[in-house]
Amino acid sequence: MGLFQKKSNILLGLDVSSTSVKLLELSRTNGKYRVESYGVEPLPPNAVVEKNISDVEGVGEALKRLVSRSKAGSSNAAVAVAGSAVITKVIEMDASLTDEEMENQIIVEADQYIPYPLDEVSIDFEIQGISEQSPDQVEVLLAACRKENVELREAAMEMGGLSARIVDIEAHAMKRAFELIQSQLGSSTEDMVVAILDIGATMTTLSVLAEDRSIYTREQLFGGKQLTEEIQRRYSLSFEEAGLAKKQGGLPDDYDEEVLKPFKEAVLQQVTRSLQFFFSSSQYDDVDYIVLAGGTASIDGLAAMIENKLGTPTIIANPFADMSLSAKVDAAALANDAPAMMITCGLAMRSFD
Repeated sequence: MGLFQKKSNILLGLDVSSTSVKLLELSRTNGKYRVESYGVEPLPPNAVVEKNISDVEGVGEALKRLVSRSKAGSSNAAVAVAGSAVITKVIEMDASLTDEEMENQIIVEADQYIPYPLDEVSIDFEIQGISEQSPDQVEVLLAACRKENVELREAAMEMGGLSARIVDIEAHAMKRAFELIQSQLGSSTEDMVVAILDIGATMTTLSVLAEDRSIYTREQLFGGKQLTEEIQRRYSLSFEEAGLAKKQGGLPDDYDEEVLKPFKEAVLQQVTRSLQFFFSSSQYDDVDYIVLAGGTASIDGLAAMIENKLGTPTIIANPFADMSLSAKVDAAALANDAPAMMITCGLAMRSFD
């Protein structure tokens, strides 16, 4: 199973996160995308822990429900593994080598780059272009992931009636989806440094893009689940009731001031901390734009608060802004889920590589 392999038929984008599985099917005509089908299905508690599948059956059953409900037109899918599960390294190789010769050489030399036994990893590579240092060399992106991470995803997908055609890397899928929102940043993004903060239920991932490449990724344990748990505790609700109330409203009058405001301040603190880590480990001391993604991004007033406090233009990601929708797609539901669909979208775009 290659981490970058290409197929020409339509692929569903499939994102397995800590609390849900998300599916998206795109078509493209004259360069314009259209959403053919989409769906989000909750997962059983702790079926996925820190991006690792711990309950294959629970994930498989959720996928089966999702595939049935979304009425997707394909059973082939692209799925991603977290950046923390993947070792990537750019190496230089002789430009005259064929793909097969490169593959053989990489396998022979892989133990220099990969700290795991080779029979425990899936390896793939992608040529990035001619080396700046030497015109007879090419830069090759080498990616290696523990087979277990890939095989658990494949097994869950098989139970759900899907076939894993591509296993990608979340940061690469995020970068691909960013192409869809570049125009929303107002000016040319070529020279911009853009921080994408994907704030999920349990994990916040910072991806920084510069010069059309992903230059930094960092994950930390923090997410919207903390708000759900605080609602649950304060108002004596079940976890499910708290999650529903968080989305639909109807909580007591003190909610905004006593619960939501402190959580938004905690998000701001995490965003600031993530950026500080990036600045301290790179040549950059500023970013031009912040893009908020993930389910937590939609919290009312969060983007404005971050923009005001950090002085950096901040938008909420919506990869579907310029897309048309098929009749079977619920436009309101998709708009609500849009910030959380960036990785799913980037994976679905693999159909058109």
